[in-house]
This record gives sequence, C-alpha cells and structure tokens, in this order.
Amino acid sequence: MSTARDTKSGFTAEERAAMRARAAELKAQERKGKSADEKAAIDRQDLLDAIAGMQDSDRAIAEGLDAIVTRVAPQLGSKTWYGFPAYTLGGKVVVFFKPAAKFKDRYATLGFETTAQLDDGQMWPTSYAILSLTKAEEERIAELVRRAAG
Repeated sequence: MSTARDTKSGFTAEERAAMRARAAELKAQERKGKSADEKAAIDRQDLLDAIAGMQDSDRAIAEGLDAIVTRVAPQLGSKTWYGFPAYTLGGKVVVFFKPAAKFKDRYATLGFETTAQLDDGQMWPTSYAILSLTKAEEERIAELVRRAAG
C-alpha cells in the first residue's frame, strides 16, 4: 500500500482502507446476532480475528494488551473500530490499539477515547507509542486501563 495522499480525496490508501473497515463494521452491526450475548461473542471474535491478522510484532503487543484489558477491566466489551482492536463501555470506545503496520508507522499506538476516565487537571495524554511490551509497560498499561474503565 502507498502512503502517498490521493490528490482527489486527500486520504492515503491506508486511510481509505480504515474508513472502509469502519463502514463494514457499522453495516455488520445491523446484521449481528439477536441477543446481547450473541452480539458480544461476534464482536469478541472480530477483535481476535483482527489481532490474528496482524504482523508478528504488532500481534504480540495486541495479544498482551488484550490479556491486560480482559484481566483488569472485564467490564469492557471487545470489538473492532476502524479495523483496530478496541474495548468499550456502554457501547462507546474507551481504549484501542493501532498497529504500527496499519499506516507504516514506526510504533504502535495505545489510544484512549473521550469516555476514558484519565482526566488529570487541565491536560493529560490520550495516546501512547508502544515499541514492545515489557513488565514495566504492562504494569503502566494495566493502571491506565483500570483508570480509563472507571
């Protein structure tokens, strides 16, 4: 894929692919299972499939992040969001993982949306670059996810 911007749309091929993935996610929501449990199971499988399809280094981080989130914030639901693994509360994204390979970036990103309870004064970080997961990063992420989930 090219990182060059299309002069007509202003979006890269990767950005257009992410928008198509989001459109497909929204369309699939209309067709999903009848019960909340069925929808949750489908969303969880979509997340696991997205992780499985990642390149090795991104997949290792995403699997570690998934283990942390499901352990420290089991109240969060799983889904994909623009093709990224994401975790939700009340249907709204709280935390997401953007793999480095998705946009040919030099690092993966752990991001938090506005529903995350990370407020700290008048300014606080909402995303973090991740190159790999060590014990120190795992502990920091666990604390951030606990706070974000409320």
